[in-house]
Amino acid sequence: MLVAMARKNASDDPLAPVTLAVGQEDLLLDRAVREVVAAAKAADADTDVRDLTPDQLQPGTLAELTSPSLFAERKVVVVRDAQDLSADTVKDVKAYLGAPAEEITLVLLHAGGAKGKGLLDAARKAGAREVACPKMTKPADRLAFVRGEFRTTGRSATPEACQALVDAIGSDLRELASAVSQLVADVEGTIDEAVVGRYYTGRAEASSFTVADRAVEGRAAEALEALRWSLSTGVAPVLITSALAQGVRAIGKLQSARGGRPGDLARELGMPPWKIDRVRQQMRGWTPDGVAVALRAVAEADAGVKGGGDDPEYALEKAVVAIARAARSRGRG
Repeated sequence: MLVAMARKNASDDPLAPVTLAVGQEDLLLDRAVREVVAAAKAADADTDVRDLTPDQLQPGTLAELTSPSLFAERKVVVVRDAQDLSADTVKDVKAYLGAPAEEITLVLLHAGGAKGKGLLDAARKAGAREVACPKMTKPADRLAFVRGEFRTTGRSATPEACQALVDAIGSDLRELASAVSQLVADVEGTIDEAVVGRYYTGRAEASSFTVADRAVEGRAAEALEALRWSLSTGVAPVLITSALAQGVRAIGKLQSARGGRPGDLARELGMPPWKIDRVRQQMRGWTPDGVAVALRAVAEADAGVKGGGDDPEYALEKAVVAIARAARSRGRG
C-alpha cells in the first residue's frame, strides 16, 4: 500500500474515474497521486500524465485534456490546489464530474477547508474515490504513521523504536518516512530503540536550534510549535535558552561587523562561512534596538528556567514571542 495513513472510502480502486485527495499533508497528497499514476501505468505503460496547478487549468483546458483521443490512450489528469481554481474552471470540473471520460482518471487535490467547498461537495456527490490526507498534529498520529511505514516495508520495529524515532525526528512526515527507509535499508532483523539511538542521537537536542532559527526569522507561530515539540520530547529548557542567545548574538555580531566576504567575516566573528550566509538572511528586519530587546528577553527566560520563575515553559514562550517581534522591528518602523 503506497498511501500510508491515508483513510479511504469504500471505493478503493486507484483507477476510479475521479480520486479526491483531501487535506494539507504534502507527503500523503503526493503519495495519493503516485498511487493513481502507478496503477494507470501498470494498466498501460504509455499512460499520459498531466500534473496541473490552478493557473495552468484555464476555462476549457479540462475539456481539451479529456476529449476523446484517436488512439484511445489512457490519461491521468492531476489538479493540485483545487480549492484555488477560478469560478469558470470550477464550472468545467463540475460538468466533467457528471460525465467522466473513459480511460481517464482525474485526481483532485483539495485542502479541505471552506474555500472551494462547492467543488469538494460536488466531487463527493458524484461518488469520487476519496483519500484523506490530514495534517498530523498529534504525536499519536505521527507514531501511528511510523508504525504504518514499517508495516508497509514488511519489517518489524519495536514500539520503543517507533517512539524513539518520532522523538528524534519530530513532526516532518517526509523526514520520518526517510528515516524509516534508511533504517530498513541499513539494518537487518528487528529494529529496536538502540538502533534508532545510534542513527539519530542528538536530533532532539538539535531541535533547540530550530526554535532559535524560527524566532530570529520572525516566524513566531513556527517557533512556538518547535518549542512545544522540543519540550514535549525532553529537550532541556537550558539548551533552548542557550540556542536563543546564540541566535540573537549572531545577529548582533553581524550587524556591528564591517562588510566583507563570508570567509573574512567568519575569521573576524568566529563563525563558519555557511553560518554567516544564514545569519545574513535572518537579520533582515533587525535593528540594534531590536537586538537589545531580544537579549533582555533571553536573559529573563534564562533566569526563569534556572529557578527564577515558576513556569519555565511560559518563560520560553514569552522570550520566543519577544524575539520574533524584535526580528520585525524595522518593518514596523
